[in-house]
Amino acid sequence: MSDMHIDQVLQQIRSLSAQLHPSGTAATPAAAAGGVSEFARLMQKGVGAVNEAQQKAGALSEAFERGAPGVELPDVMLELQKASVSFRALTEVRNRLVTAYQDIMNMPL
Repeated sequence: MSDMHIDQVLQQIRSLSAQLHPSGTAATPAAAAGGVSEFARLMQKGVGAVNEAQQKAGALSEAFERGAPGVELPDVMLELQKASVSFRALTEVRNRLVTAYQDIMNMPL
């Protein structure tokens, strides 16, 4: 990887960090060590949203199976697809994080 490409990536990271923390209080590893980092909170929120979508789809599916009034098949199918898409997206994010971690760990010092 060339120095030019690394400098561009670092510049992009700095600009994103400045957008996330406009007051200049960017989270540092030392600050993040004392508590949960912003990234960890974001991941927890994402996993929670996927879990909620799956729970909602499951509850709606069970209600349809029991014959609950007002629960229609298209609504059940839509919620099941939303849950499926959100789970696949979360899985893809996890796969990319694992790949990035492996790439970093395999970098020569």
